[in-house]
Amino acid sequence: MEPTIFEKNRPAAAIIDASLANTKLECFWIDDIAATAARYPSLGGDARVDDAVVGGGFAGLWTAIKLKTEHPERRVILLEGKRVGWAASGRNGGFCEASITHGEPNAESRWPDEVGTLRRLGYENLDAIERFIAEHDLDVEFERTGQLAVANNDYQVEWLGESDDPEVVTLDAEQVRARINSPTFLGGDFSPRENANVHPAKLAAELARHASAIGVEIHEDTRVDALDGSADDPIRLTTAHGTVTADRVALCTNVFPSLLKRYRFHTIPVYDYVLMTEPLTDEQLASIGWEGREGLADMANQFHYSRLTKDNRILWGGYDAVYHTGGRIRQKYEDRMESHRKLASHFFTTFPQLAGVRFSHRWAGVIDSSTRFCAFFGQAHGGRVQYVAGFTGLGVGATHFAADVMVDRFEGRTTERTELEMVKQMPLPFPPEPAAAIGVNMFRWSFDRADHNRGKRNLFLKVMDAVGFGFDS
Repeated sequence: MEPTIFEKNRPAAAIIDASLANTKLECFWIDDIAATAARYPSLGGDARVDDAVVGGGFAGLWTAIKLKTEHPERRVILLEGKRVGWAASGRNGGFCEASITHGEPNAESRWPDEVGTLRRLGYENLDAIERFIAEHDLDVEFERTGQLAVANNDYQVEWLGESDDPEVVTLDAEQVRARINSPTFLGGDFSPRENANVHPAKLAAELARHASAIGVEIHEDTRVDALDGSADDPIRLTTAHGTVTADRVALCTNVFPSLLKRYRFHTIPVYDYVLMTEPLTDEQLASIGWEGREGLADMANQFHYSRLTKDNRILWGGYDAVYHTGGRIRQKYEDRMESHRKLASHFFTTFPQLAGVRFSHRWAGVIDSSTRFCAFFGQAHGGRVQYVAGFTGLGVGATHFAADVMVDRFEGRTTERTELEMVKQMPLPFPPEPAAAIGVNMFRWSFDRADHNRGKRNLFLKVMDAVGFGFDS
């Protein structure tokens, strides 16, 4: 097997050791707002409401805002098990992408007749987010920077220019390095409207602030333990602090086990690892360029993603996607130095001119991976319970679209969104253990082999592609 660029050009161990010597095991974004983020009280007893939203991440916040905005007279309550934005919504890379399907190739393989529509709706969705942030003056460090996908190997250069999106511009090695200077970059595709960089923890906090200001009742530290009710009776949500009875319930619990048992096997928790550098000096930043501040990703199966922050730190994440047997979610899984050392090694291979830069933070986020790589929509109790999950690591922008779908469904509206095959179809569930762990490990091994074999997919991956069953972070 051919070695990857990162195996051919490993930095010295001393460089990696020094870069991680004083790193804080904590999410930079959440740490950055810890002293200023508002807190909301836990539920203070039983409540009867019109609409209840379970989950204080992006999907839940957008849904609560849209429900309250459409019906100001209705009582809307949001219940969060810990703190607003503490899980995936606050721990991601801060890429707010236009794609609602985890990239156009995924849409082409699953819904070929809807690719153009899905692309247009994705751009419209990101435009709507941008307008909302500007209209309500949300302090979220929003920058519409575009997205740069780079080739690090010669076979990946052959993939450039394949998109039918007229917005995408293909760049050769010289052009790509004029944007971001790395000796590993051999070419790239730049999509100027595809991505906006945001501070994800600030986005969650600001959406909560706006929701509260328009009358949404937010309760943190209020985990919902059970959902029950019949098709005709109000839905009951049981918590340790009281029971909430609601006419309609939106479930936005991301990677955590669904309160609807029928969807328990439709997602699995996958851990993704991230590093954040200290702020770069002017000289260090000049050595890599990056004047356009583009969102950055490479084209491997095990890919990296990167971007600049407002104070010119570099976020560097991806590559490892780790599933722990049994599908458990544990804080201890976030401390995986093996993955963080690997990321540091790959960082200095990509940017050797930054040798000596230190990482201030390292962390992990748990992703709700689905077999089709993007969100799916479920419902129960005659449509009075709506459920969304499975964003597979690309949910910052797609959660806004998902909220629109759920509100359309609550209101009984037939819209372009609700009629999409992507919305109406359900993905295949993951198998129970131990088959899930065996299958995920086969995917990871096969992706690694493909990256060592000029991107060629083995028989296992080809069969999984044919049946529409996938694994990705």
